[in-house]
Amino acid sequence: MLGAIDGHVHALSRFRSVRHPERFAVYSMHEPDDGLGEPTGPGDHRLDVVREFRRVPLQASTLSLLLFAARAGREASVVAALAHFAERALSLYQPPYLLLARSLEQPGITVLLTGVQTDAMLESGGAAFGVEQLLPELMPLLAAEPEWYAYERDPAPQALFSTISPYAV
Repeated sequence: MLGAIDGHVHALSRFRSVRHPERFAVYSMHEPDDGLGEPTGPGDHRLDVVREFRRVPLQASTLSLLLFAARAGREASVVAALAHFAERALSLYQPPYLLLARSLEQPGITVLLTGVQTDAMLESGGAAFGVEQLLPELMPLLAAEPEWYAYERDPAPQALFSTISPYAV
């Protein structure tokens, strides 16, 4: 999730914490053989995908990232609850993009990345697409409140045009 931007990048998205605007998360996808190996910094995570759904080409007007930190011994329960939510979201709302993954470095950290077409969701009555309805079940399993991140456009994307796909998330 957070990491050095080396090798061939298939997708790169930057997110800002809603609660702590000084915090950022960068999601990038690389080829497995780019030799990235271990994370380069203390906040870097390699993600193990639990569930991913994407429409090609991706047409999402809103991207958001949620970070969940499970209590010790509750990691599997958190992933199971989020996987069940993801399955329902896929069948009910058919979002353009949904990724559920867990950190290889800290298995208690689970990431949910969603991409929606806001206008289509509002028109179809899908405005309720979100984890809010899941929080009463999930909160007792978490060590802290989920961290919400909103997509933030790169202030200088022209520097990345040659390395990033036009279909980046």
